Amino acid sequence: MELRGLTEAEVIESRARHGNNSLTQIMPEPLWKKVLHGFRDPMIMILLAALVIQAVLYFLGQAEWYEAAGVLIAILLANGVAAISESQQEGKALSLQEEEAAKDVTKVLREGVLQEIPVNDVVAGDIVFLQAGDRIPADGELVKGRAKLDQSVLNGETEEITKKPVPEGEAASYDRLDLLNPHYVYRGTVVCSGETYLAIKVVGDDTLFGQLALEAQSNTRKTPLQVKLGRLAHQISTFGYVGAVAIVLGILLKTFVTGQLPEGLFQWIRLIMDAVTVAVTVIVCAVPEGLPMLTSMLLSAQSLKMEKDNVLVKKINGMETSGSLSILFSDKTGTITEGKLSVAELASGDGSVLYRACDDGDGHEECAVRDFQGISKEYLHHLLLGLGLNNSASASGGKVIGGNSTDRAIMGFLAEKGLAGQIDKHLAADCRYFNSHDKYAAVEIKGTGLTYVKGAPEVLMSCCHSYYDANGNLHPLPTLNKLQVYANEQAKRSMRLLAVAAGRTRRNEAGELVMPEELVLVGLISIRDNLRQEAVAAIEEVQKAGIQVVMVTGDKRETAMAIAREAGLLKDEGELVLTSSDMNCLTDDELKERLPRLRVVARALPTDKSRLVRLAQELDYVVGMTGDGVNDSPALKKADVGFAMGSGTEVAKEAGDITILDDRFSSIEKAILYGRSMFKSIRKFLIFQLTVNVAAVL
Repeated sequence: MELRGLTEAEVIESRARHGNNSLTQIMPEPLWKKVLHGFRDPMIMILLAALVIQAVLYFLGQAEWYEAAGVLIAILLANGVAAISESQQEGKALSLQEEEAAKDVTKVLREGVLQEIPVNDVVAGDIVFLQAGDRIPADGELVKGRAKLDQSVLNGETEEITKKPVPEGEAASYDRLDLLNPHYVYRGTVVCSGETYLAIKVVGDDTLFGQLALEAQSNTRKTPLQVKLGRLAHQISTFGYVGAVAIVLGILLKTFVTGQLPEGLFQWIRLIMDAVTVAVTVIVCAVPEGLPMLTSMLLSAQSLKMEKDNVLVKKINGMETSGSLSILFSDKTGTITEGKLSVAELASGDGSVLYRACDDGDGHEECAVRDFQGISKEYLHHLLLGLGLNNSASASGGKVIGGNSTDRAIMGFLAEKGLAGQIDKHLAADCRYFNSHDKYAAVEIKGTGLTYVKGAPEVLMSCCHSYYDANGNLHPLPTLNKLQVYANEQAKRSMRLLAVAAGRTRRNEAGELVMPEELVLVGLISIRDNLRQEAVAAIEEVQKAGIQVVMVTGDKRETAMAIAREAGLLKDEGELVLTSSDMNCLTDDELKERLPRLRVVARALPTDKSRLVRLAQELDYVVGMTGDGVNDSPALKKADVGFAMGSGTEVAKEAGDITILDDRFSSIEKAILYGRSMFKSIRKFLIFQLTVNVAAVL
C-alpha cells in the first residue's frame, strides 16, 4: 500500500473542519479579576468592614481622615501585591510551556514527501512516520508497520504494548477507550521499538491526552494558609464583637450605677452614640490590618527567590503549604535517582567482574577494568554481537537514538568505550524484539547459524551449559550457584541484571526466532539508576523537619527496598514497604493504620497515588505529591501541594502548584525551607500584632 499523505488543500480543509493539534490552555485570570477575587479573603473582608466604619466615623467627626486612608492603603497593597505576583508567575509558567511546544516536531507525509513539522500543525488525516524514540503527536490508527509503545504517561504501566495495523479486508473492531487495544495509539505515548505509519484520527483537545489536560486545569481547593487565616479572621471578629458589646454594656451599666442618667431623649441618643462609637473603635483596634499586606509581600518576595533555586511557584499560596507539609509522596526516578540508566558492572560467564564503574553510586571506589584491558578480542566480539547488535538503540554523532531505556544505557556504555563504531548492523539476518512476556531479545548472525540472546538471567541461565571466559575460551558451566549468589548480591545493590548468551539458531512453526535449546553464557551486565548524591542529605533534612517521606515507584519490591535503604528512607525494623497488590488487599481503615509507618510503595499504579493522598488527608495530614506524567495529574490536583517535575508532561505541570525545574529532591527541600521560613515570619508578626491589638481592646 503506497502512502502519500494529504495535499496542501486537504490540510487547509482538515484544519478548518477539525482544528489544529494545539492543546487549549485555560488562560490565567486577568489581573483585575484576581484583584476582585482577593476581596473574598476573610481578612480583607474584615479590613473592608473596618474601612467603612472608619469612613462613617470620619463623616461624624469622630475620626481623622488618615485613619481610613491607612486602612485603604493596607487593603490595596495586600491585594495588589499578591495578585501581581501570582499573575507574573503564571505568565512565566505559560511562556515555558509555549517554548517547549515550539520545539516539539514530528515527521509527516504530505504529497508523498516526508517532512518535519511542528506537532501543533498536525491535522486529522495526516500520515505520520514513527520510529523508536518518537512521541506520538495525536491519536490515530496504525496503517503500516508495527511498533512497541510505552503508554506509562497515560496509564502508569511500564509494560510495553505492541501496536499493529488492522489486517487488510477486516473491519476495524476495537474499543478506542481501551488503552490495550492493538491498533489505536494515543498522543503523548512513546515508540520504544519498530517503525510504523500512523493515520491521525483526532487532534488537539479531542485526543485522550487533551481531555486529561483540560481536566487537570481546574483547581478549587483551599490551602492550609487560607484555612488558617479564615479561622483567625473569625476568631478576631468574634473577639472584637465581644469587646464591643462589653464596652456598650459597661458604659450603660456605669451610667445606671452612678445615677447619672440622661434627662431627655436627645441625651439618651447621645449616650448610646458615644457608647457605639467607642465599641466600633474597639472592633477596628482588634483587626490586624498589616497581616494581609505582610503575607502578600512575603509570598511574592519568596517566590522570586525560589525561582533562582529552580523552583517555579505557580500558585502563590502553594509555597506556604509546602512549609506546612506533614507527609510527602515522592517519585523515585529522576527525583531521588538520576532518572538515567547506566551500566555499573560487567561480569564474565563465571561471575568474575571485568568492569565496574567508579561512580556506580554504591560506595565502590575500585574500578576493576576501566577500558577493557585484559579482555581478548574474541570475548569483545561476543559482547559486541550480544549487546550491540542485539540492541534496538543506535549511536550516531555521540548521541544514542531510539530503543528502550535499557538498550539506550547499553549502547551509551559501548559508545563511551569507543566500541559503538565497531557494530556492523548488516550482520543481523533476523531479530526478535524484547517483550515483557518472553523477557528476552534475540538476533541471528548472517551465515553463522548463531543467535545471540539478551534477557532476564532467570530465563537464560537455565539453558546455559557452558560459558566464555575473558579470553574467549569455552568452559563447561559446572554450577549456577556462584552466579546465583552474584545475582542476589547485585539485586541487593538495586542493580538490574541482564544475561547475554549465544546458541544455535532455532525457530518456531511461524518462522520466528526463539530461544536456542543450549546456550553459552557470555556474561552478566548490571544496570542501575544511580542515586542523586544530594538527595540523601535532602531526604535526611526533610525527615528532621518532621515530614514523613514515602517513595512511590513502579520498581519491584527488592529493588525499591535497596534504593530506599541507600537514600535513608528505610532505617528501622518497624518501617513498612508495601506493593500495589498489598495495598489492594487492605481496606481504607487498615491502610490508614499502617500509613504512619509507610516508607515505600513498590509496583505502584496511578490509582494508588490518588488513594494515598485521599487517606492521608482524611487523617488530617498536609499532603505533598510529586509527579511528571499525565497519569499523575489526579494525585497532583488532590494533594495539598503538587510538585510537578520540569521534565514532565504539560498536563502534570498544569495540575501542580509548584514546578521543580531541575527535577531534584534537593529543590523540593528548598521549597519546604522557604515555606517554613515564611510561616515563621507570619507567626512572629502575628504574635507582635495581636499582642498590641488585644492590649488595645482590653
